[in-house]
Amino acid sequence: MIWTLKKAYYRTVQVAMKAGTNIIKFKEPKLISGAGSVNKLPDIMKEQNIDRVLVIASGTIMKSGLLDNFFKKLKENNIFYETYSRVKPNPSIENIEECLKVYKDSKCNAIAAIGGGSPIDCAKVVAARAANSNLQIKDLRGFLKVKKPIKPLFAVPTTAGSGSEATVAAVVTDSETHEKYAIADFKLVPDFSILDPELTVGVPPHLTAATGMDALTHAVEAYIGKNGTTFTNDMALKATKLIIDNLEKVYDDGTNIEGRNAMLLASNYAGQAFTRANVGYVHAIAHSIGGLYGVAHGLANAIILPKVLEFYGETAYSKLAEMAAYSGIGSKSEPDRELALRFIEKIKAMNKNMNIPLGIKELKDEDIPLIAKRATKEGNPAYPVPKIISANECKELVRRLKIQE
Repeated sequence: MIWTLKKAYYRTVQVAMKAGTNIIKFKEPKLISGAGSVNKLPDIMKEQNIDRVLVIASGTIMKSGLLDNFFKKLKENNIFYETYSRVKPNPSIENIEECLKVYKDSKCNAIAAIGGGSPIDCAKVVAARAANSNLQIKDLRGFLKVKKPIKPLFAVPTTAGSGSEATVAAVVTDSETHEKYAIADFKLVPDFSILDPELTVGVPPHLTAATGMDALTHAVEAYIGKNGTTFTNDMALKATKLIIDNLEKVYDDGTNIEGRNAMLLASNYAGQAFTRANVGYVHAIAHSIGGLYGVAHGLANAIILPKVLEFYGETAYSKLAEMAAYSGIGSKSEPDRELALRFIEKIKAMNKNMNIPLGIKELKDEDIPLIAKRATKEGNPAYPVPKIISANECKELVRRLKIQE
């Protein structure tokens, strides 16, 4: 009886959240895409009267030489720049505060984030802290805690996965509690999103796979949840088909510019979908596991996704069937159950073809109750999932993520 009442309460909260989301007008970054598009950014900054910028970039992209022309153009436009390239794969509070000090000491008035989801998330929180110096990072946890608008923020993803260049959220790791949590606010949406496939060519196959499956998870969870709209459903379907058509191609051949461009668009579309329609238990469990063990978010999502979809069962069949038909995995005339199961099998096959493991090797039995507790706390009632999970059901699901010896 108590569980029934709890589920009813969760659904009531989700309905209210959907109503609120439908009223709010989302900020949309100005999108610039195509090979070499990162080199257009200095001129855009000049037009915006920006003269001092902090470039938060991944160490890999800084060493690659791919940004040489970008930095040259900044100098030509008389734009001072400082760089920070020590962002951790899961940016911690200490990591972000160190970057914030660089921003302040350099007296910057804008931020350009160039890298995967971690540098972009780090940049978002640095921008939020810089504008709201009276608030600590822990004060920003949750929804709509960023009080003052941030300075101009430019996002240039170098992996096709997080979609952070299009979202309201940033994920932070608390090194003390080993917990990952989100900071979400409409003010965190970047002003410009630059999608340059040339910056993704050097991404190694294992990272291409993990980030691509991260984008697929965003699209799937946004589509099968209960808060989807015509816009988010369209974005999620387009993203899913692009990923299914292109991810394994660029995994096999990283120099495929057309495929790389398609994956960047897919990641962006999926980001637009989930930032409005939200995600589900795949993310809740992945955040908990990532916080405890440092498992890369995209990799965790890839492993967890098929197992969560199987847990949802018939509550997700009709939506998964629609995704399967749209992606060319089957025909609309086939039964929903058959199409849905084929879609899940397709995900499993993609994982296998890209050498993604079946389980989480770091997972320990003694940690399962904590993982389930944190995941259900994050997911209930915030995520409008097809089927609400209990703590005991979550424990059982997490237990299935263990790699069998």
